[in-house]
Amino acid sequence: MTSQPLAGWDKPDLDLSGADWRSSSGGAGDVQIAFVEGFIAMRNSGRPDSPSLIFAPDEWRRFVLDARGGEFDLT
Repeated sequence: MTSQPLAGWDKPDLDLSGADWRSSSGGAGDVQIAFVEGFIAMRNSGRPDSPSLIFAPDEWRRFVLDARGGEFDLT
């Protein structure tokens, strides 16, 4: 992987203009993800021009495991 200039939080400043965004579902508050240059970008499909969250692969894995384990449930 080539060295990318870093943006905030030590993440590369990725060009997401050609990203292949995938939707989680067709419901309200739909989240979309894209795999770009070895990173995972996540955005709100209702506001696609708003900033995207960028995850390194190890961060993404931890996020997914925590979500599956109920870490973000509103109970």
